[in-house]
Amino acid sequence: MMLTPLKQFICIAIFGGVYLTLFGQEESSMEERLTLLSLHQLEERRDIVTLELAGLARYSMRSGVGSRGYRSIPYDHPDTEEWFQVTLQEETKIYEIVLVPTIRRDAQLGFVSDGFPVNFNIVAGKKGDEQGSIVASFTKEDRLLPRQAPLIIPCNGLTASWIRLEASLLSPRAHDGRYTLQMSEILIFSETTNVALRGNISTHSEQRAGPAGGWHEENLNNGFLPYLMDAAQGQQSLSYVSERDLGESPTLTLDLESSYRVDQIILHGVEQGDTVPQAYPGDFGFPRWLQIIGANQADFSDAEVLYDMRVRSSVDIAPIMALPLPPNSCRYVRLLIREPYFLEGLDANGSPFRIFRIGFSEIEIYSAGKNRSRGITPITNFNSEPIVRNITALTDGRNFYGNILPLKDWLYQLAKRHDLEIEAPLIEQELEHRYDQQTARLLFLSWVVAALIVGSIILYLITRFLRQKAIFDTRNRIAADLHDELGANLHAVSMLGELAEKAKEDPEKLTSLLERMRALVLRTNRAVKYCTNILDTPGLYEDFEDAMKRNADRLLADLDHQLFFEAGDTITKMRPSKRIGLFLFYKECLINIIRHSGSTHAETSLKTEGPNLHLQVSDNGHGFPESAKSKVPTSLRRRAKLLGGKVTVSNQETGGAQIHLMMKI
Repeated sequence: MMLTPLKQFICIAIFGGVYLTLFGQEESSMEERLTLLSLHQLEERRDIVTLELAGLARYSMRSGVGSRGYRSIPYDHPDTEEWFQVTLQEETKIYEIVLVPTIRRDAQLGFVSDGFPVNFNIVAGKKGDEQGSIVASFTKEDRLLPRQAPLIIPCNGLTASWIRLEASLLSPRAHDGRYTLQMSEILIFSETTNVALRGNISTHSEQRAGPAGGWHEENLNNGFLPYLMDAAQGQQSLSYVSERDLGESPTLTLDLESSYRVDQIILHGVEQGDTVPQAYPGDFGFPRWLQIIGANQADFSDAEVLYDMRVRSSVDIAPIMALPLPPNSCRYVRLLIREPYFLEGLDANGSPFRIFRIGFSEIEIYSAGKNRSRGITPITNFNSEPIVRNITALTDGRNFYGNILPLKDWLYQLAKRHDLEIEAPLIEQELEHRYDQQTARLLFLSWVVAALIVGSIILYLITRFLRQKAIFDTRNRIAADLHDELGANLHAVSMLGELAEKAKEDPEKLTSLLERMRALVLRTNRAVKYCTNILDTPGLYEDFEDAMKRNADRLLADLDHQLFFEAGDTITKMRPSKRIGLFLFYKECLINIIRHSGSTHAETSLKTEGPNLHLQVSDNGHGFPESAKSKVPTSLRRRAKLLGGKVTVSNQETGGAQIHLMMKI
């Protein structure tokens, strides 16, 4: 599909901006930008690049014989100044400059540029301005090499009458490693027209490098490119090749149906086949002497020669021949073959023969950037009836590889392919890195999940163990509380019974003792419930000193008892469970005194020393037996364990037993 000039300009301008933004920096910059994309964005970009590459023109290199472009004289050092300049016919608005590198075949890299400058400036100026101004500048850091694609340089419509490439750092040529400035072609586009085509060229080198065929400064803008047009789209079309009987001065005439100001004709040569090597040097069917004639009258009474071309050798011909025409208005364009192409040889009998042929793949006649000959069947003065190849192929817009693109679009696509082929492996590299990261994360998550499962199992076992331990501790606490509370009450009932026996002669005292016994029995009935919910009772034993006194008065009713309380408000700040446990420990000590000591006096001391709390209970009884004087009673040992404290027992020198508890506050 042919783009309008405006669309072509927009495409090239956008591409130029993207090109300079993405590839006018180091390659690492592209990699850094790719790292900022998400995985989904990278995969989308990969798909877009793949899709775009499938639709872009492919690199198909010429083969056979032809001009190679321009080469300066060689130098021994790379940091040498070289330049070449294109002078235009007039001041022109310039939108793009295209540099087409000289191509060589590298054993490792394939087709790459040869002698393309490393550091260079593009300078533009007007007539009378010899200095000019820099349009674009490139250095080694721009990483232009290696490449086989053209380099497109946007110029944004600047007005100039000459363009100069000034190189300051050269690259080595392949065959001897010496440093040269080489270039296959420079194209300068004003809108869609290459205004540099076959214009005036000047170079820095004092002598022309090479013969007038292979390397010459005039090759810089002769329109010969090192590529075959392979658009990657459209159906194949075989070139037109005439039969042998051409007659004298054969012609091909195209009626454009209206008068146009034609400015360029592009002749596409006959395909040379896809075999390696080729059978012909690349000039098959192209006339040795060709004149292009324009006219507005059908009989060519007002004919004017627009272009006269003589072929001296195969280097004067290329698969795509772009020929500038003087800006004349004409309706009819005729290709007059003064000398057709011929084949010479010997027949089967050894007799010499010469066969004349005419052949083209396509004829494009341009006016204001548009091909005016598309779909117009040429008229011939010789027999052109199709036998193998139809003459309509000359204007069907297709070649051996598919569609024929406008020159500017074709070069744009080749340059775009170069950029995308650089980007594609970087995307794949970043994707591979991301996939490796994903794999590592999945492996890590697998280990985390496994660890969580194991941890959950361990946590379940620990929780179960702690639950069983809590049940066991609660059972021990309830057992201890029942033992302490019921034991104390039952012993008190027993003592009151003995006192009642002695007071049976005193009704008033007996009644009082029986009332106390009744109250103890009721308290014993409530003991079980009390022991199971004792920790839920709010504010229990917050006045610890008063609770100790009341408990001692109740249990040691007939004993003399003294209490030394030096703990201040330390007991109030303790956890309720610890405070209750301490009280029950103290209560158990009193029960042991009234049960086993036979004492008449008891003494209690509660005080703090640093982070520790000391509880000491002593009596004047007969003390612990000699065989068990250092053995802590089971009930006290159990209580001390629940408190996390240390308990010791001993006999006093003055007689009686002593119990000592030390615990953290």
